[in-house]
Amino acid sequence: MIVPDTRLLIMAALSLIPLAAIAALYPDMSFFIYNAAGVCVFIAIADALISKDRLLEVNPEMPDIVRLSRDREGEMIFQIKCPESKSFKIRVSFPFPEQILTPFPEADTVLGKEGDSFSMSWKLTGIRQGLFILELCCIETPSVLGLWAIRKRVPIHTELRVYPNLFTGKENLNAIIMKSRSGIHSLRSVGKGRDFEQLREYMSGDALEDIHWKATAKRNQPISKIYQIEKTQQIYAVIDASRLSARNPEKLAGNDNPDEKDATVLERFVTAALILGAAAENQGDNFGLITFNDQVRTFISAKTGKAHYNACRDALYTLTPSPAAPDFSELFTFMGTRIRRRSLLIFLTSLDDPVLSEDFQSGMAVIGKRHLSLVNMMRPFGAKRLFTGDQVESPEDIYRNLGGHMLWKNLFELEKSFKRNGVGLGLLDNERLCAQLVSQYISIKQRQVL
Repeated sequence: MIVPDTRLLIMAALSLIPLAAIAALYPDMSFFIYNAAGVCVFIAIADALISKDRLLEVNPEMPDIVRLSRDREGEMIFQIKCPESKSFKIRVSFPFPEQILTPFPEADTVLGKEGDSFSMSWKLTGIRQGLFILELCCIETPSVLGLWAIRKRVPIHTELRVYPNLFTGKENLNAIIMKSRSGIHSLRSVGKGRDFEQLREYMSGDALEDIHWKATAKRNQPISKIYQIEKTQQIYAVIDASRLSARNPEKLAGNDNPDEKDATVLERFVTAALILGAAAENQGDNFGLITFNDQVRTFISAKTGKAHYNACRDALYTLTPSPAAPDFSELFTFMGTRIRRRSLLIFLTSLDDPVLSEDFQSGMAVIGKRHLSLVNMMRPFGAKRLFTGDQVESPEDIYRNLGGHMLWKNLFELEKSFKRNGVGLGLLDNERLCAQLVSQYISIKQRQVL
């Protein structure tokens, strides 16, 4: 594409218009004036014809994937290829999605100085997590005389992956993890463990359940089994991606933050799950992932390693809330058939709906005895006992406090019901959700409850 440049418009204004005025005032000089105007037009046309193929062999080499963290500045590095014999200025621009911010819409550089390719770096900031596609690269260069702008639109396909910003939830996590690791070495290991280690002769005080009867029959003397404390355990984060997870966490906590007006509870759950996975790997445990709404959407069995963590991250960053209600019965049936080894199941869901909490309790019977379960939800705003808040100053405060007390009572009854079935219930604060979740996991690991 060829478009007029500012230099061409200035030349036309300074030459053609005065020449036309002179021709009108002095008709006898019109022949020379028209020839001069024709020369100017010829120069402009020749410049366009000579320069029209200037960008024909100039092409960008874009990366297939660019990884960014939400609200943190990153960069996109790409190459511009051109023949070595050419040396000219170009301007590059990209039509980024509205969820991707850049400090400059376009950039200028000079090609042909460093060989047949030139590397460029573009600063980017993702304000929403998810997958975004960059489909077009726009390149512009001036013509030989600078009278025209030669433009080229190159189709590309680059994935801009904006992951959750884990740094927002790491304020106190390093201290918690380091304290737990030092504490594991200083605390005495209680219990006999569950992993079989070896056989030995029976000693006074050994429990009858620890006697290996087949080995006893073969050796004609009592033989006991020796167990060791489990060093590698399975941790699963079970994330609810149904309709209630689409709520705004700031409004749910009673805050009005305009910067987080588009945030969702699910995004906070995703960030907390990834940080929990990093903490589990730091402790030497295997981390797994389950996401669900009205059906199980993602299942990644518990493993460890960088590749496994990246797989969990890639499965979560595009997760969006569904308008469907959660189906807990299908979830528990699926978990009962796929998770065989005893594991710690950390649920991130919302049970402030009485119908959903009842469905959850009825379905827990499938896995309640086999696994250790811990249910976590965002603390609803105003859920507190009566007469424990601020003083009443208006009739509206009376009704608000009564509503908060009823909500607190329902959650208290739910917690007691869970406790009878061996399930813990945690109410997490929006500002400290990640730290509280990791603290729960570290506490369970130190107490060797699993």
